[in-house]
Amino acid sequence: MRTKQQIFILCSAILIGLSTLAQNNQKNKKQLLNTDKEPKLKSKKFKSLFDGETLNGWSPKQGTMKFEVVNGDIVGTCSAGPSTFLCTDKTYTDFIFTCEMKWEVDGNSGVQIRSRIRKDPDRNTVIGPQAEMEDLAKKGRGWSGGIYGQNCGGWFYPLKAPEHRLLKNAIDRSGWNRLTIKVVGNVFKTWVNGIPAAHWIDEENEYPTGFIGLQVHGGKQGIIHWRNLKIREL
Repeated sequence: MRTKQQIFILCSAILIGLSTLAQNNQKNKKQLLNTDKEPKLKSKKFKSLFDGETLNGWSPKQGTMKFEVVNGDIVGTCSAGPSTFLCTDKTYTDFIFTCEMKWEVDGNSGVQIRSRIRKDPDRNTVIGPQAEMEDLAKKGRGWSGGIYGQNCGGWFYPLKAPEHRLLKNAIDRSGWNRLTIKVVGNVFKTWVNGIPAAHWIDEENEYPTGFIGLQVHGGKQGIIHWRNLKIREL
């Protein structure tokens, strides 16, 4: 029978081992960098996802915030309640998606990629990777183009590396901003105004296909415009 001291030493060794393993695992999870040029966006193979007049082909999910067409833009307005996503009725697998967006009033946003619905007891919840577009109030972080796990784990790819510093000043805070997303297999890459951002690999292939969604985050304020939404399936 082991003494209390032996048990204490054994437990300490196990804890140290687990701590070392966790540290090693963390070190092994090195961020890959997106060093690719933004895909060419003028190809005739791109198809428009927005006719400039109606929201045909799109449906709101999860929340009750308003999306409407105003002067040829899709406009989402923040209100109380859970985030609302204007989502494509069609699902996509491998593609290049691009859009332009701007903030009329500060508000958090992003674009869902290969996302789906999880049926929770109180609502249908949108889950999946989201290409973040930072609201204007968060001027210090500059993580536009990072990939966030919406309702499924938090940040998949935060923009913390020194190589991401260019992105801190990528956003035009008074005009339009271009977000481009390329997804092939389990590899997700993003660009903001032509600057490479995320390079995330869905190692478990949890998000092989799904819809695209425009987010208006729940909160006190926010009016966001989108235009030039188009996709090229690969």
